[in-house]
Amino acid sequence: MSRYLLFNKPFQVLTQFTDDRGRSTLADYIRVPDIYGAGRLDYDSEGLLLLTDNGALIHRMMHPLFKITKTYLAQVEGQVTPAHLEQLSQGVILNDGPCAPCRAEAIEPPLWLWPRTPPIRSRRLIPTSWISLTLTEGRNRQVRRMTAAVGLPTLRLIRSELANLSVSGLIPGEFEELTEESLLDNGINCNTKKGAPKVPRSAQGASTKRSGRPPQRNRPPQPQNQRGGKTRPGNR
Repeated sequence: MSRYLLFNKPFQVLTQFTDDRGRSTLADYIRVPDIYGAGRLDYDSEGLLLLTDNGALIHRMMHPLFKITKTYLAQVEGQVTPAHLEQLSQGVILNDGPCAPCRAEAIEPPLWLWPRTPPIRSRRLIPTSWISLTLTEGRNRQVRRMTAAVGLPTLRLIRSELANLSVSGLIPGEFEELTEESLLDNGINCNTKKGAPKVPRSAQGASTKRSGRPPQRNRPPQPQNQRGGKTRPGNR
């Protein structure tokens, strides 16, 4: 039976279990064998990462044609304007091609958001502001490149939602184990067969044939103090 872990990745943690340079990895927080991240989350980004041993789900989460939504909160340098939001929502052009349209909103930082350690750099004369971006793509460092393309460098980046799953309530370094039923209830189907989704006949032309809430919460293993089935993350 497959396992599904929803993890709140802290800042400067690699989304892998080993590193030959001595950086912090998932192994510092999770001791479940043979699971892998369903998608990427950069070393210097924070927030939701789904880990599983279900290869079909990993494929589904990473394939853009399945359109699994991912919402990011970005603290940017500069003041967000309606023109910035219009550019982002229409899809900016990056060096590896145009981005798909997305939802872009100016927001206030949520009350549940934890402080980052270390904090972001601040400049006395340059304001910062927050944007919420909801994408169905997952290119390398895409959100950072998108905000930079419109003149708003990202200072801090948190993945706050995967489909309908939210990071709210998970502290950094904490994970919760999910069932297939709870994932399905939150918009993620674990039973999709591996392979790209079929393209509708209407999208191909007339002469073209068709082509082929969580039950338990756990905290990371260090230190070994446990309370109510949870293991508190170690001081890092």
